[in-house]
Order: sequence, then structure tokens, then C-alpha cells
Amino acid sequence: MASAHDKAVLQAIFNPTTPFGDVPGLNQEEELTDDDSSFDPVLLKQVKDLELKGVSAAEAGDVKTALHHFNQAIQILPSRASAYNNRAQAKRLQGDTKGAIEDLEQTISLSKDKGRSACQAHVQRGLLLRLAHKDEEARADFERAAALGSEFARQQAIILNPYAALCNRMLSEVIGKLRNPEVPEMQ
Repeated sequence: MASAHDKAVLQAIFNPTTPFGDVPGLNQEEELTDDDSSFDPVLLKQVKDLELKGVSAAEAGDVKTALHHFNQAIQILPSRASAYNNRAQAKRLQGDTKGAIEDLEQTISLSKDKGRSACQAHVQRGLLLRLAHKDEEARADFERAAALGSEFARQQAIILNPYAALCNRMLSEVIGKLRNPEVPEMQ
């Protein structure tokens, strides 16, 4: 019997035009977590609460307050990656791309390039690099995030890889012809 992941892979193969978010069981990013076991539980709760307040403020358009919350979280636990990742988004919303990339690099470093924060940081840095027309660097970030489980990053890496895009297009055409064979007209 096929596992849920096997079924998701087959779904992606036989329906290559399916939007990447619609392939259940294929995105492993949701299962990723950060290893917070080395942090004091009381401080960790305080920092997580500050990050939630920061995210809520950013979503409400109050980037200044969001930055304040993220900065507080970083002051309390400066070796925890998640707050740097969140602060990077607030900096990006302010137009501080350089500061955002610095925070994303700090996120990757602190997380030892593992877990949810590292995955998100690679995706976010990849998007910023792509906007800066640094496609090779962006593709490397997307490939790393894909290896960590991000389906979105996998799709971006494919888009930036001309050979993969060509193969996908050819495979889609072949599957389309297999599904809808042309019947020769009778004369």
C-alpha cells in the first residue's frame, strides 16, 4: 500500500499543472520545528509571546511596533534564530533589504541551517536575491529550503533551473498526450 507521501508524489507527477500548494502530503515544511530545548522555558515563553505580538503588529501595518517587539525578543534570547527571521520581515516591509538579509544570514547561522527558521530564512533570502536579479544565489537558497522541506522553494528552484523547467514542460506534454491521444481521422 502506498504511503501518503508516495500518493502525493504520484499526484505531482500525473498532474504536473496542479498548483504546488494543492498537493497534499508533499510539503514537509509544516512539520519542521526549531530546537528550543537549550533555552530557559520561562524566557522562551516570554520571547515567543513577544514574537507573536510583533507578527500581529506587522500584520496590522504597525512595523515600528513589530520591530520593537522583535528587538526585545532578541535582547532576551540573542542566540535564538526565530526572532531574527521575524525581524527580517519587518525590515523588509520598511524597505531595509540589506538589514533584512543580514538578519536572515544570522537566522541561518544561529539555527545551524536546520529547522523551520532556517527553512524560512532561505526562502525569504532567495526571494530577496531573486528581486535583486541574483538568480544563481537565489536558486541555491531555494534548493536548500527545498531540502529542508519547503515545496514553495522547490517550485522556485525549478523555475530558476532552465533544464528542470524544460524537462517538466516535456513531461507535461507527454502525459497530456497519453491522457488524450490523438485519434487519426478515418477517410
